Amino acid sequence: MGKYLVSPSTHQAPNGRFGASFSFQRSPGNGSYCRVFRFDKTFASAEAARIFAVTQGWLQSSMPKPPVC
Repeated sequence: MGKYLVSPSTHQAPNGRFGASFSFQRSPGNGSYCRVFRFDKTFASAEAARIFAVTQGWLQSSMPKPPVC
């Protein structure tokens, strides 16, 4: 997504539901960094978790100045 690389991921929780996460990487140039965002919310399907992760990644990459942890 532009100068960012967003990689969504899902994982199955012990209760059978699915969790969502994504990694957010900025390209080298102005200093590179990588952040991993994991969410507490769980979903009934892996597809729903993936859509959530993609949406959150898109929101993060569209911010003019992403927050730094």
